[in-house]
Amino acid sequence: MSAGWLRACALVMLGLFSVSALAKDKTAIVIGGGLSGLTAAYELQNKGWQVTLLEAKPSLGGRSGMATSEWIGNEKTQPVLNKYVSMFKLGTTPAPEFVRTPSYLIDGVYYSAADLATKDPTTAEALKRYEKTVDDMARSIEDPQNPAANNTLHALDQINVSNWLDRLTLPATARQLINQQIRTRYDEPSRLSLLYFAQQSRVYLGVSDRDLRASRLLGGSQVLAQAFVKQLKTIKTSSPVSAIIQDKDGVTVKVGSVGYQADYVVVAVPLRALNKIQLTPALDAQHLGAIKGTNYGWRDQIMLKFKTPVWESKARMSGEIYSNTGLGMLWVEPALKGGANVVINLSGDNARVMQAFGDKQMVDQVLIRLHAFYPQARGSFTGYEIRRYSTDPSMGGAYLAFGPGQISKYWRLWERPLQRVAFAGEHTDTLYPGTLEGALRTGQRAASQVQDLAAGKSFEPAKVVPVAAAAAGAVAAKKGNFFTNLFGGSDDEKKPEPLKAPAPVAPVAPTPAPVPAPAPVEAPKPAAPAKAEPAKKAPAKAPVKKPAAKTEVKKAPVKKAEPAKKPAVKPAASTEARTQ
Repeated sequence: MSAGWLRACALVMLGLFSVSALAKDKTAIVIGGGLSGLTAAYELQNKGWQVTLLEAKPSLGGRSGMATSEWIGNEKTQPVLNKYVSMFKLGTTPAPEFVRTPSYLIDGVYYSAADLATKDPTTAEALKRYEKTVDDMARSIEDPQNPAANNTLHALDQINVSNWLDRLTLPATARQLINQQIRTRYDEPSRLSLLYFAQQSRVYLGVSDRDLRASRLLGGSQVLAQAFVKQLKTIKTSSPVSAIIQDKDGVTVKVGSVGYQADYVVVAVPLRALNKIQLTPALDAQHLGAIKGTNYGWRDQIMLKFKTPVWESKARMSGEIYSNTGLGMLWVEPALKGGANVVINLSGDNARVMQAFGDKQMVDQVLIRLHAFYPQARGSFTGYEIRRYSTDPSMGGAYLAFGPGQISKYWRLWERPLQRVAFAGEHTDTLYPGTLEGALRTGQRAASQVQDLAAGKSFEPAKVVPVAAAAAGAVAAKKGNFFTNLFGGSDDEKKPEPLKAPAPVAPVAPTPAPVPAPAPVEAPKPAAPAKAEPAKKAPAKAPVKKPAAKTEVKKAPVKKAEPAKKPAVKPAASTEARTQ
């Protein structure tokens, strides 16, 4: 029995050794050190992969903002984010009640939501009417992962949000505040697809503002990025990737004259950065068109630092504040070492106009507007920080914001791998783009896809229900509903012409069986993670969409539209704010 026991132990140890050796043979390269790339690298490393993370910039964290705190949603609205916050034991504090809903700065006067209802009922009622119209439009979308399920919905992709708002005939102040909210969370209303706006409104339908700003992440999103960095073994910063070459044996990633080889690659960079990387085999026309044609919201962030708060203390200005005076969305918070910080998100056309100014000139323009309402501003001002996402060549803007006609062409295009390359990043998430939750979700998804590829699984293109004439009117079936009012008549009287279907994507070759990767041409040395820049709350899209978190919704397989459908089930709210 002793000999048998020894043989059994030997077999068990041999099996464990074999599994360990196999795991060490699995290699992956993650391109991009933002939160999606850090998540993918972390998840693959935890599953036994040898992972090298390459980041073009000298610091990590991507588009994490400058806020020294970040209001995040609860577990119901941001389950993935809360999972990592808990796992890494990051500090949070409950959000005060007065920051859990947006507030307003109208002609220099601060209003909470409750104040607005009593002191400016005309504006409050117009905002309420607008929100109801948005909710009605959102309810028309049964599946937020297949928003163009019929001709009527498909037609919304041909309309920009600004033209739609014109039909609501809102009072001037209400329209200014709404424009500011939309451009902060997405982009200028005139460059935003109404279908995308409706789809995102559907994701957040019924999600409470209070759930989206439930607690404060001390230190902002950068502390989360650094928590991932501490777990990773091999990171190389200042390493811009110039080429990705796939063959039957693996993938070679070029950084200058150095080539790194691996079994699989995760590309977690914005589309503008991907445009600078040469892929072999080359991308098909649809992917190339998406890289160049997908709209990103224009946004710059300015942090103004003050010795003391310059506004009246009774206003308790804090959190997400929308202004009607060209100041952009303001995020007010106490400074870590006393004083107060005001982070201003200049978005849409406000950001474009400011591109003609240098950093100091841009700050002066903002100070002039703030000083007009708070004369103590200049005397208390001590300095500033600025982030120009709009003109950064590696970003080309802040976050994905589909323009008219773009959902029809590029919806869910980046969700599936191309041979040995998987894609991550907020722009690849259909439910929570532009948010912390979306970035983290896509990092998890890409890591899972790489595992599946190594196991021999192939990925078919995401099947989106085609626009069919027979399905037109499935949602808007009777006269006088939201859509007939939108288009100015019955479905029979005016039926928008559907766009032509995009050219089919070239079939992807079967994934080759994984082969142990040769050693890197130049073995990457583990690099001490570069100190990340201070973070501000990224426009999440500052709270994003519905600013803060969105609830994660379980992705259901896309179904073909049918005439009679059950009422849509409200998706769980997931992400909080765009990575601010």
